[in-house]
Amino acid sequence: MAITFGYARVSTSTQNLDAQRDALIAAGVDARHLRVETASGRRDDRPVLAALLTEVDAGDTVVVAKLDRLGRSVSHLVHVVDELERRDVALRSLSEQIDTSTSAGRFMVHMLAALAQMEADLIRERTLDGLAAARSRGRVGGRPTVMSPDRIAAAQMSLAGGQSMAAVARALGVSVSTVRRHMANLQRGPMDGKAVGQ
Repeated sequence: MAITFGYARVSTSTQNLDAQRDALIAAGVDARHLRVETASGRRDDRPVLAALLTEVDAGDTVVVAKLDRLGRSVSHLVHVVDELERRDVALRSLSEQIDTSTSAGRFMVHMLAALAQMEADLIRERTLDGLAAARSRGRVGGRPTVMSPDRIAAAQMSLAGGQSMAAVARALGVSVSTVRRHMANLQRGPMDGKAVGQ
């Protein structure tokens, strides 16, 4: 027999669950099938929610007072909804009036998925634009280099005097790969060696 489960969540133990409980029970959730959790919505590893997702069977329904009780990020919310849909479990959100057992509710979920993808694409695009702008100004990501022009000149003179790269690196307090990289950049020329980090 199909079961209607309720899921209620608060972020801290000082918050009150009564309003969510009352709304879920009024919506037809039997108190025996009400699952309550105290955890931040930003966490993906919520044990009560994880247990609920394994407990539900095809034909069951999960009811929440608001969609943000399942997760604060659109991408995590879409992941949970996808998991429920894959297992043929309906989701009802009382506040947003979404019911994935209806075609309109499924449409809303697909809209959420599209928004999650758009959000990810926009973040990626902004990151790439920021990196390109930084490169055009001669900056790159990573830690700032410890190899000042004076240290590079000292390393160059020491190597020319016959010291090993390991000895030079030890004397300067940097890695051998840092010395090697800066010496290679000197050989390539100033244009290629502008933005090198340690």
